[in-house]
Amino acid sequence: MAHVNNNLSRSIVMLIVLSFVAIAAQPASASAGFRKWINDFKSVATKNGIRSSTYDRAFKGIRSPDPEVLELARYQPEFRQKMWMYFDSRVNEQSIARGQDEKKRWSKWLSRIERKYGVDRDILLAIWSMETGYGEALKKDKSLRSVVRSLATLAYSDRRRRKFARTQLISAMKIVQNNGISLNKLRGSWAGAMGHTQFIPSSYRAYRQDIDGDGRADIWGSIPDALATAANLLRKNGWRTGETWGYEVKASKSASRYINKTRTVGSWAKLGVRRANGKSFPRSKQRATLKFPAGKNGPAFLMLKNFYVIKRYNNSDKYALAVGHLGDQIAGYGDFRKQLPRPYKKLSFDEKIELQSLLARLGLYDSDIDGKIGSGTRSAIRKAQIKLGLNPDGFESHKLLKKLRNRG
Repeated sequence: MAHVNNNLSRSIVMLIVLSFVAIAAQPASASAGFRKWINDFKSVATKNGIRSSTYDRAFKGIRSPDPEVLELARYQPEFRQKMWMYFDSRVNEQSIARGQDEKKRWSKWLSRIERKYGVDRDILLAIWSMETGYGEALKKDKSLRSVVRSLATLAYSDRRRRKFARTQLISAMKIVQNNGISLNKLRGSWAGAMGHTQFIPSSYRAYRQDIDGDGRADIWGSIPDALATAANLLRKNGWRTGETWGYEVKASKSASRYINKTRTVGSWAKLGVRRANGKSFPRSKQRATLKFPAGKNGPAFLMLKNFYVIKRYNNSDKYALAVGHLGDQIAGYGDFRKQLPRPYKKLSFDEKIELQSLLARLGLYDSDIDGKIGSGTRSAIRKAQIKLGLNPDGFESHKLLKKLRNRG
């Protein structure tokens, strides 16, 4: 038996050693394959007008793919978060008040941009908020990544996004080579989106605007350029000046049978569709689509042409509705008449700050106290709910906040 046990022990030790060797070899193998891909892709870039010196400079110091890019590519909140969660973190007291402050601060430039492009200033401010929190995201160096490395990672490792990433990578190098933008500005999101209003490289090259007249379309350092570039994208994709994005409505039972169908506003009115605020529709001949973005228990909308133009920025109904709604509230209009379905009564922004602070005091949360309920806060909420004997659903609620207050 002793002989058998010794052999078994040696076998187990050998398996552990081999496992560690295999694990250690994986990143090295991935890095070697990645470096070969970089070398091979150079000929493709050269055929597309990229000089050898530009290519070498762009890839200097890039030796391995960015594993976090692939992780982030699998999680996109527009397509995975519940509607109320998505809205609560983006359309709130803070984003509205900040938008109104920025509207005053950039009033002269916004007037100039409106005159030139015909795009509503409140929509542009809402896009700026949605994309980078009025530029706050650009101050967080940890969340910014090399655009070249991110796109190369996707081109090398992500089959679904490979074609997109290769195209964007060449466009990114052309920005440096042909558009007078320094390489160190090419930092952005996992998908290569850059600057205050988050343009991927090809879109930057197609829509870039130098409205401040300094000789560069600088969406990274010039807020007027960033907002003008966003306005130019919307204009070139069919923005209708002086028109809204849509109307919150009350839909009759007969109209509700035609969800996602398009008719004239006048035709919808004949089917019993009315504006939720009781006002009349100003343009009966406009074509509109009936949508219930949060399901039949949520608010209904007639979506107009400008809603679909906003989707050219980000092809998500959630995103376009959030931009439109935030823009309306920056302009001084109220909240939806019918609230988004949610499991609990909505916490105010100040209450969310208090919740994060209490979770931090308990040692359950160690990130920013910013009132934004993201994955880190939800993880901390679940831990607190377990401690307090509550259902660990990860949702912020007044019940949880009250129990945390009582704990001191």
